[in-house]
Amino acid sequence: MVTPMPPCHITRRGQRIRMHQASSIPAGRRQSGAFAAMFAILLVVMLAFSGLAIDAAVIYNRKAELQGIAGSIALAAARELDGTAAGVDAALLQASEEARRLKYRHKLRLPWDSGAITFSNSPAAGAEWVSADAARASAARRFYAKVDTSALADEVGSVRAYILPLFWSMMPSASIGHTAIAGRSTIHVMPLAICAMSAAAGASRSNPGSPAAVELVEYGFRRGVTYNLMRLNPDGIEPANFALDPLAPPGGIGSASNTSASAIAPFVCAGRLWIPRLTGGAIRVGSPFPIASLYRELNSRFDQYDSGACSPNGAPPDFNIKAYTHGADGGAAWMNPRPTRQSALESVAGGRLQTIADLPAPPTGTTGDMYGPLWAYSRAVKFSSYTPGANEPRNGYAKFAPADWTTLYPGAPAAGSTSYPSPQPYQPASGAYYARPADDLHLALAVIERRVLHVPLLACPVPSGPNVGATALAIGKFFMTAPADEAGVYAEFSGIVPENQLLGEVVLYP
Repeated sequence: MVTPMPPCHITRRGQRIRMHQASSIPAGRRQSGAFAAMFAILLVVMLAFSGLAIDAAVIYNRKAELQGIAGSIALAAARELDGTAAGVDAALLQASEEARRLKYRHKLRLPWDSGAITFSNSPAAGAEWVSADAARASAARRFYAKVDTSALADEVGSVRAYILPLFWSMMPSASIGHTAIAGRSTIHVMPLAICAMSAAAGASRSNPGSPAAVELVEYGFRRGVTYNLMRLNPDGIEPANFALDPLAPPGGIGSASNTSASAIAPFVCAGRLWIPRLTGGAIRVGSPFPIASLYRELNSRFDQYDSGACSPNGAPPDFNIKAYTHGADGGAAWMNPRPTRQSALESVAGGRLQTIADLPAPPTGTTGDMYGPLWAYSRAVKFSSYTPGANEPRNGYAKFAPADWTTLYPGAPAAGSTSYPSPQPYQPASGAYYARPADDLHLALAVIERRVLHVPLLACPVPSGPNVGATALAIGKFFMTAPADEAGVYAEFSGIVPENQLLGEVVLYP
């Protein structure tokens, strides 16, 4: 009788092989083991990514910290740059003071090095950036400061990595740096330009008398005299006036569309340009200035907002909106006789469009009422107190008195029955020569000397055309004696303002 072989064995060529018919390990246990292996792998990956995220966060935070440090120091320095060597020194001092105030890693004092700051005449990253020593030698063109934290001590930008070295042994730490550029973005100058009536920054005018009254004349203008800025030309008898491109910096190419009435209206309202300076190259202008379209914008200074282009928030009224108009019903009651014109009488003598106040001697028949309002904001000054090449002293030049009017302005103008006020008519905040904005909100926004226009004085003649180059010799200070109209801008010459006193906002550049 043959005994059958067990079902778990078979014979192949004399060998017995055991065959498992079924696994002795339950299926659920096999799946648990697979998941455990997968979880272990995923856990390692998750920990790695978490660690990398921590390293990235540390690096990001340090980058943000250094960005704030660089920007803060650059702004502090740029606010001091005024076109002078002293301004460069002040910028270095303020940068050091700001750095002393700052911390890095949230608690460590910042080790400052003045080598981390450089200066330029352009905010472009690719511009020529020079050291403080070089900037002092060419300070008139340096209005921008750049701070690079990479130039500071190594520990300022060093960030230790904890997970990255596990994957990249060459990177146990990261070195972080940031660069910030700050500088002027605007200048408080009108987009209205006129010709300088003379190229001489300061000249003497001898007014016959006993003794002679020797008066300072600046670029052909006399202080205290009211001019119609739309009716002047030192090189011809036709008016010469210009709209200034408010966006093209000196040396820029400009655009004809930038000097259209609609383009410059907001800048007329605000009284500033979106460029940092007027010197250093040719500025772009178009002629003539579109006064018929823009006189309402000029009159926002008198609390008049019927143009729609200006608003009190961006173009506040003056604190004193009293119009010193001519005639018996006007506001120039300090003069006797009362003016019969809003500006000095026009003259075309010598092939020049000027006023009778500019002539060496007034024509026969000149009377005191032909000069327009005199000394509403400032007085004529004595040439003896003028120093060529130097800025006006803080307390101003020596001034003439109202008793000198008959010598300064032949034709017998004199102080009125109420006498010439002291201080000048515009300055008091009450009385016959003062008027407040009618709206209380507008009064709260009002700004002293908003009626003062800073007007570029150009070297003329200037080529005609919508986008031509011109050179600004100086910036004149003109006080609006009364609202403008379609025929003119009536403003009293009040001196020359150095460009560095009109610098506007300081911003960070991208």
